[in-house]
Amino acid sequence: MIRLGLLLSAVATFAFVDAAAAQSPRRVAGAAAAATAVPSAAAVRQELRKKAEGTANNLLFNTQETESANFQPFEKWTGAVEKMNVERANLEQFKKRFKKWLDELDALKGKDAAVQLTEVNKLMNQADYVQDQTNWGVSDYWASPGEFIAKFGDCEDYAIAKYMALKYLGWKAEDMRVVAVKDLNLKVGHAILAVYHDERIDILDNQIKIVVDSRKIRHYEPVYSINEKAWWRHRAPGAPTG
Repeated sequence: MIRLGLLLSAVATFAFVDAAAAQSPRRVAGAAAAATAVPSAAAVRQELRKKAEGTANNLLFNTQETESANFQPFEKWTGAVEKMNVERANLEQFKKRFKKWLDELDALKGKDAAVQLTEVNKLMNQADYVQDQTNWGVSDYWASPGEFIAKFGDCEDYAIAKYMALKYLGWKAEDMRVVAVKDLNLKVGHAILAVYHDERIDILDNQIKIVVDSRKIRHYEPVYSINEKAWWRHRAPGAPTG
């Protein structure tokens, strides 16, 4: 179970970049270009519908995002990434320790994207759920894939292992995010993996056996999402960004 309280208080002390501001010149240019032509009413309705669908597809759980490259509040994530990089640098040794897991991943190379997502989710979800206090003697520990395979783990460890498994298969870091959410049903913090592809966001979750389009999930409220490139604070539409 991910611990959100302390992290949220730390996150709140940092200023966030308003990504919408970077889009304003583009909007002005688009408006100027649109003024040169007068499309039909039907064409306007179709274009608005396409834009609305595209926007919904690219917003995680329909939230507004503020991006930052300041990883200072996320020592557990950066620590996990450092351990992942060490494991990748010693890949042959890693393969000797975890041959069964790597063989299953190697068998997925070249497969269709949907097949890779489904099988990686299924493979990692076979691991036992073990709380950090039992595993590591602390309330919140973010494990590397090697640590997870060796000792199993809790929700963020499943998400990190899936992230690195897909990266091993050739997926780009910028197309994936580990997401800290509030589970509105269970009233607890949780972590999942969000994968952006084919104009939608697929969710890989240790609590759900199948890969699910994010638009079909109603009981998660994202707090932040993160990868190796940046992190994003999530807020409800219309909420203040300060």
